[in-house]
Formats: sequence, structure tokens, C-alpha cells
Amino acid sequence: MATNDAVSSDQNPPENVVSAAADEELRLLNDVVSSLPPAAVKDLLSLQVCPQCVLRLLGKYGPSYCSSSSIFSLFSAVVGDQLSCDVSPSRVSATGDGYCSVCYGILEFTYIDEKQNRVKKDCANDFALLIAELAKQEGHQVDGFILEVSIPPIILENDSAKRLFLKEKYGSEVWFKDVLQSESLSVKDALKIFITEPLEKQLVSRTAAKSGTSSFRVRLTYTSTDHPGKTVNGRENKQAYKKQRTDVGNGIRTSNGSDTCENLQDKNSLVSGKATECCLMIQFHRTPIFIGGRYLKLSRNVSQTRWIIDDERMGEASVEEILAGSILPLCKGDNCKFHAAGREDIDVRMLGSGRPFLLEIQNPKVEPSRLLLKEMEVKINSSEGKLVKVKNLKVVNDQGWTLMREGEAEKQKQYVALVWISRELEDRDLETISSLKDMQVLQRTPVRVLHRRSPLEREKIIHWMNIDKIDGSSQYFLLHLCTQAGTYIKEFVHGDLGRTQPSLGSILGCRAEILQLDVTDVKMDCFLGE
Repeated sequence: MATNDAVSSDQNPPENVVSAAADEELRLLNDVVSSLPPAAVKDLLSLQVCPQCVLRLLGKYGPSYCSSSSIFSLFSAVVGDQLSCDVSPSRVSATGDGYCSVCYGILEFTYIDEKQNRVKKDCANDFALLIAELAKQEGHQVDGFILEVSIPPIILENDSAKRLFLKEKYGSEVWFKDVLQSESLSVKDALKIFITEPLEKQLVSRTAAKSGTSSFRVRLTYTSTDHPGKTVNGRENKQAYKKQRTDVGNGIRTSNGSDTCENLQDKNSLVSGKATECCLMIQFHRTPIFIGGRYLKLSRNVSQTRWIIDDERMGEASVEEILAGSILPLCKGDNCKFHAAGREDIDVRMLGSGRPFLLEIQNPKVEPSRLLLKEMEVKINSSEGKLVKVKNLKVVNDQGWTLMREGEAEKQKQYVALVWISRELEDRDLETISSLKDMQVLQRTPVRVLHRRSPLEREKIIHWMNIDKIDGSSQYFLLHLCTQAGTYIKEFVHGDLGRTQPSLGSILGCRAEILQLDVTDVKMDCFLGE
């Protein structure tokens, strides 16, 4: 829904302009009401149809028709002068004695709220103001919106019944042919026409408005205790109604015009029964936003996600909890989901450029600016303990998710491992290791993860390796290596009881053990610095 024309509160037009526009709308509405067929208006009012639905059913509709006070006064003045019988629109919900037998008060802005209180607004502007105030109370930052309306099925039945009645009684008249040619407007669409413009003015300021499809939804859900097709007199009324329609060639009986107001009300009861107010639930929802970036894990006692075994926490914290605990309140979302390009073990640090991640914020009320995200980076990176750091935080669309998933399958990862071997390291070992390029290894599912992973064989590539000696030690060294994503590094070093072939131990011809491991780079074109 475009919101570029939204008017901010400090740019309202002068009072004389507003007054002139209101007078012009009233004049147009007066002309429309005066042009309506009096007999059809009398019949619809007799059926407890509200003026808004009368106009709609007779092919007349527009945003200017939504002021209840203007419509009732005009119907009383114009229609009352033309009708000989005692039929008045005031019999409908203007007095609170009953509700429209078609829309159940929806187009009169009357409803029961979630606290079971009866609410009635005089016009669309007042109703829109109520919705906007609720959104602001919940803290929503609105740059545009999409209006969604749900109504009970019984209202569609009511609408069809009234249109069928008009066709039966007035189908041969010239004015009705014009009605047939005009576009049929449902109760739902009429409500959208009535409140969209005032809601834009109340909800969206000009400074916040932006073009394109909005992610913010305003949902109005109307429900009724009446059941679709429910009747007052039961099955007998349905059967009687069917019999009234059997003696015509095209399946629709044409009325002879002798129906009284009482007969018309009986027809109405065949579908809707006694009209009651609808209950209304007003909800606001924004589609998820994704905040992407890269994280560094500086502790060997922090898991990537929350890890609980037998009600006991593993590690002192998790990357997921640290990031969500800082970013979720900033966006005022309901909850969030953490996604990362791969994972590292709890005892493995994530260093270097960091690991790409996405935080999916559900129903955020605020979309943070670049400045706020930069401030959040500083806050996380300077937090006590400094277990986790982040970089390059930004709001991305759902394509960021696709980019991360595609890159994850093809990415390369670099590591540095502290390794011990059962003999002294020799110079020829350094040459042997550094000479191996794009070496294929076959890895069976490691013993340590067999309880949660399928027993498969996987071919992986070790792109390159080199060794740094440690001064004063002949059996300890640093192994630098770059591998295909998904390679089990610990198992590549010690061989996992022969389940990884070849392994570093088999290449060097000795026992090899990995003591510490760090990820130093995740090579993906994803969430890099600008």
C-alpha cells in the first residue's frame, strides 16, 4: 500500500480548507441520497439495513459516505420526505436499539472489543484514530501498512440475500440494470475504502513514509456468534423459502410488488436472524526482519546455541543468547531465531573475520537504523566478559538468508590447531605437509557424533596445510590448514580409529592428537565490511 501521500500531524491543512471540503462532500452525499429509488430504500430500511449498506447495495459508495451522522441526517431529511410509510434509518444502530442486518455494525464502526465492551465510533476518522493510538501504544514504528480485514461468513450470506431480494423485486426496472452494471462492493472492501485514507494520515507521518510494499500489517478480525445460514424459524423457513422460488423458468421468482414490510423482514430472517454486533480483534504484525553480520567467539566455554543436557547447561553462555539478548530488545520483537553459516564446537574459538550469521526477528515493532546497529556493536563488543564480539551488523532482506545458505555449501574454512605427535617433528615433515594440495580425504561419521548423525561416508578436500614450529618444543606445533566446509578437523588430525583416511597421523606415520582448535576464517562473500 503506497503511503507517500500520508500527511504528518504538523502539516494539517487550514481549518477553512477542511470546512470547504466537508461542505462539498456533504453536498455530493445529498445529491447521491436524493437520487436513490425511494421504494427500494424503504424496503431495505424495513429490513434493518444501515444507510451505508443501502448506498452500497444500490451501487453508490465512496469514502465520503462513511460519516454516520451525515448519512443518518440526510436519510431522515431526504428519504423521509419521499416515503409515505413510517420507515426511518434511526431504527438501525444510531439509537442502539439494533444493528444492521447485513454488516452487523461493521460499516457503522460499532463492535464489541476484547474486554467485552461495546464501542461505537461516529465516523471513519475516529475509528482510524483508535487503531493508530493502539499501534502507537504498542510501540510500532510505521512507515507504511497493508490493511487486512476478516469478516464472518454470515455477513456474506446476508449480503447475498439482500442482493437477491432486490433482483427479485426490482430486476426489471431501469435503475436496477445500472446497479447490475456497477461493480459490486463487499462489506470488507467498503470498510477498506472508508478507513484507508484516514488511517494513513493518523498512522504514517510524511517523514517516515517510504515507497514499496510495506512489511507492516494492520489486521481487523471480526467474529460473530451467529452461524452461517442460521435461521430464526429453523428448517421450516428454509423449506418455505425454497418453495417460493420453484415456479419460475430461470430459477428466480420475481416479486409482484405487494410485499409488506413484515414479509420482507421474514425473508431477511431466513438468512441472518436477529442482527448482533460483531466482536473485533485489532492486531498489528510485521513480517520478520533479518539482521546479519559476523560473530567472533573468544571463549572455549561458550556454545553456539543454548545447550542443555539432563537439565544441566553446558558452557557458561551461548552466542545465540548473547546476541539475541542485545538485539531483540532493540527491535522490540516478540522472539527471534538464530541462523549461522555452519557451527564450531563449544571448545573451539571463532576468530579472524568471524562467522556469518542471521538473527531473524519475529514481529519487530522497530527496524533499527544503521546508527543504532553500530551502537549495538559497540555495546556487545565492550560487554563484561567479552565472550562474543560482532562486526558488520546490518538489516538485510530474506535474500540475505538465501545468500548465506548458498555460500555455506561451497565455502572454505581456515583453521589453526595446536597438535602433539608421538615423535619429534622433523624438517621433512614440514615439506611433506606443505606439498599436499587439494588432497581428498574420506571421513566416516565420527564416533563422537554417531548418536545424533547418520553413519555416512563423506569425501572432503584439504586445500592446503603448513606447519609452524613452537620454540622450545619438538613434539608440539601449530598446524594451519584450509578445508572444504563440513570437514571434521579433529578427526582429520587423530584419524578417529581409522575412520578418516588419510589423516595427519597416517601421513606423518605416528600418533597425532589435537589439543586446541581455532577457526580463523570463513571464506564467504557474506556480511563483509563495506
